[in-house]
Amino acid sequence: MAAQEELFHAFLIKYAEIGIKGKNRYLFEDALIRQIRFALKGAEGDFSVRKEMGRIYVEAEGAFDFDEVTERLGRVFGISGICPMVQFDYKTFADIRDRVVDYVGKVHPEGNFTFKVQTKRANKGFPMESNEINAKLGEAILAAYPSLKVNVHEPDVFFYVEVRERANIYSGVIPGPGGMPVGTSGRALLLLSGGIDSPVAGYMTAKRGVAIDAVYFHAPPYTSERAKQKVVDLAKLVSRYSGPMKLHVINFTDIQLYIYDQCPHEELTIIMRRYMMRIAEAIAGEGDALALVTGESIGQVASQTLPSLACTGEVCDLPVIRPVIGFDKQEIVDIALKIGTFETSIQPFEDCCTIFVAKHPVIKPNRKIIRRSEERLAEKIEEMVRTALKEREVMEIQG
Repeated sequence: MAAQEELFHAFLIKYAEIGIKGKNRYLFEDALIRQIRFALKGAEGDFSVRKEMGRIYVEAEGAFDFDEVTERLGRVFGISGICPMVQFDYKTFADIRDRVVDYVGKVHPEGNFTFKVQTKRANKGFPMESNEINAKLGEAILAAYPSLKVNVHEPDVFFYVEVRERANIYSGVIPGPGGMPVGTSGRALLLLSGGIDSPVAGYMTAKRGVAIDAVYFHAPPYTSERAKQKVVDLAKLVSRYSGPMKLHVINFTDIQLYIYDQCPHEELTIIMRRYMMRIAEAIAGEGDALALVTGESIGQVASQTLPSLACTGEVCDLPVIRPVIGFDKQEIVDIALKIGTFETSIQPFEDCCTIFVAKHPVIKPNRKIIRRSEERLAEKIEEMVRTALKEREVMEIQG
């Protein structure tokens, strides 16, 4: 097979969900184009991204790295398929026929498979109809490669030919991540820890078109700088899909120690989570975030039983999105492996959720009792929260 960079200089970008958006489809197409352009920034080569009659094309202008480009495009939500494509000028059917025959030999040199030609004639001025083009191209391919066979029902290979202002040929589709272009569904704030679940939750939220920022609760000296760097690294990995994000790092040590000193230890995790949610909602309220996102999964740990989730969620006015709520651990791990966060997540650096764990944490918290316990914090807690928000570190993260 010819080198892919030499053969393919353009890509047809396929989308799925965007196609059913009716009169607003152009808004989603334009958002997808912006995300594609952003994804290709820094890639080897120069590229143009354009829209034409319901099609989005990425065209390389000069030399480029095929694998790098397809990898970057494969992280753009909204793309369902990436089709490496030969695009060329034509005048007559013979021009198209010769290029198609050449394409078959270069892209599929194995020469022993069934095929079907499928033509779309968008140029209505072209003197042949689609079915006639299909038949003539099939004849030419069979004449050039006698070992091939036509199968119009279940072919091994489809050869797609588009007769437009220029002609396009493609036969392979590299799967995209699907979903919706980031930014078309508003913004949310992700509670990001160093574990496996929350980066996956961020990825899944971004896949639905939601732009995300993140907040991390750091507890020095009980959590190390390496634990913090681990979360920064996870944010960078998530941002390869979600785009740039702000990471807010909250020093949670004083608040956590105060809760530890004042409240029953079996309630520590629940009360700590309630203050995390309050702080996260305050950060969300400073910007345009419309929801909080967590990596909670029902029953995975004591703080994620249904009564516990109800207890922590009641302190928020914003909706709390929990994308992995019904997943078991292996399902979450599978996604973490797919998106490249798993190996970073399992590095042995503890976060603040794990350093003061009670031997027997409450799994069915009574909200009235929890509120009564929080009254013991009234003397200092509000000022401590204000200080934590004021002194936080904000990082600009880009994968």
